[in-house]
Amino acid sequence: MEYEDPETIAQREEYKQRKAERARREAERAAETPEKPTRPQRERDLPAASDLQRQASRAVSRGRKGAPARDRRRLPGRPHPVKDPAVALKKLVGEPRSKTLVRRLHEGAKAFEAERFADARTALGPVVKEAPELPEGRELMGLTLYRLGKWKEAIEHLESFREFAGSTEQHPVLADAHRALGNWADVDVLWAELGEASPSAELVVEGRIVVAGAKADQGDLTSAIRLLEQNWKPPKRPMGHHLRRAYALADLYDRAGRAPRARELFSWVAGHAPDLADVQQRVKALS
Repeated sequence: MEYEDPETIAQREEYKQRKAERARREAERAAETPEKPTRPQRERDLPAASDLQRQASRAVSRGRKGAPARDRRRLPGRPHPVKDPAVALKKLVGEPRSKTLVRRLHEGAKAFEAERFADARTALGPVVKEAPELPEGRELMGLTLYRLGKWKEAIEHLESFREFAGSTEQHPVLADAHRALGNWADVDVLWAELGEASPSAELVVEGRIVVAGAKADQGDLTSAIRLLEQNWKPPKRPMGHHLRRAYALADLYDRAGRAPRARELFSWVAGHAPDLADVQQRVKALS
C-alpha cells in the first residue's frame, strides 16, 4: 500500500468534514443552556508557535532519552459519541451532587477562557476527583495544567481524555506536554495516531509543529525543517494554524543559519499577523 502523508489525507477530507462540523457546532450552540459549560476555543488550546523556541538542552535534561512510549489502548475507528455533561454527571454521581459538579465545570470553563488558570484548576478539582470518567472534566483540567506548565499532571488528564473520548482532538497539546518532558517516543506515537485518524487539516498541522519541535529539541534541525516544509505552500488567505506553521518554520530556518529564508517567511507572517509572538522583532533582527 502506497504511503500517503497525514496532511494530504486530511486536506482531501477536510471539505466534506467542514460542513458536518459546522452543522454540529451550530446544533451544540442551539442546545446550550446557561448551566452547560462551553468548551475552550481551539485557538487557545493548541501549542503556540513560540513554544518551538525552547532550548534543546532544557528538554534533553528533563527527558528520558530512548525511553519507550507508554502502553495505550488502540483508539476506536471514530470518537465516542459526545454526551451532555449534565446527563453524564447525573449517571456518575447522582442527581443532587451532579448539579454542583455541573456548576463547577461551568466555572472552570469560564475561568479557563478568561485565562485564570489557577481558578480553573480549583473549580475543576472536585469534578475530576468525583467523576474521573467524564471526558470534559479530564480535557479541561488537562488543558488548564498545560497552561500552568504542569506537564506531568497535564499528561495524565489528557491521556485519560484520549481514552474516555476515543479522540485525537487534544493530541497536539498532549504531544507538546510529552515533548516538554523529553518523551520522544510518545510524541511519535501520538503523531502516528493523528495520521491514522485523519482529523482536520488544522489539527494535523498543529501536530506537525509539535513533532518538528521535538526533532529540533533533539538537535535534528534538518528533519524538523523537512517535516514543516512538506506540502507547505503559503495560502492566499491564511488561517491561524497556517501562520503558526510558517512562524515555526521561519524559526527553524533562523536556528539553522538560513537567514534569508527565515527573513522572508517571518515577513510573510508579520504581513498577516503582526501581533503573533515576537514576529516583528524577528523580522527586524534579520533585516
